[in-house]
Amino acid sequence: MGRPLKENSLTPQDVVQAAIACLDREGESALGVNRVARELGVKPPAIYKHLDGNTGLRRAVALEIWRNYLMHCQSQMTDITEPRTLLRIGAQTTRNFAQRYPARYAVMMQYQMRPTDLEEAEIIQNSLHFFQKSLQLYKLSEDALIDVMRMVNAAIYGFITREQQELMTLNRSTDHSYEVMLDALIVAIEHIQQNDC
Repeated sequence: MGRPLKENSLTPQDVVQAAIACLDREGESALGVNRVARELGVKPPAIYKHLDGNTGLRRAVALEIWRNYLMHCQSQMTDITEPRTLLRIGAQTTRNFAQRYPARYAVMMQYQMRPTDLEEAEIIQNSLHFFQKSLQLYKLSEDALIDVMRMVNAAIYGFITREQQELMTLNRSTDHSYEVMLDALIVAIEHIQQNDC
């Protein structure tokens, strides 16, 4: 991280960026106030001035990762309008992100966002709108949209989680299985669209 920051010039963003750097290098166990304070060359109380301990640190890091992830997904889908292609690119982008940043992915997936928290609600809404736009599901009712989003998320995130935990041990390429799953999701989404009243 270069020269240690002075405690009086430390910002919440400095703390979050240092935490993400520790996460990337050392994994989830590095996501703690004491470890991040060492990274920044400050005493732990300097971090408590900006974030509410380990819980606040984990929340701030998870939200930052979610924001970055959503921006990355949007950048990968620019100028693409065909829903099936968008689903595939979004699913591949998510899987690639999880493979490249396994600790970031774990932190963002483990954090339970609350619709009652304004900052978290904004990320939830951005995710929902992005999902709706990327799959061109504008005509779905809100309930059907939520059903589709839950189904897609459970399939994609569940697959990635099992893959990261090395639980897919049968003699079949996970890449092929992932593609088969995406084909099935497309059929399921089309079924929901046709039956949405």
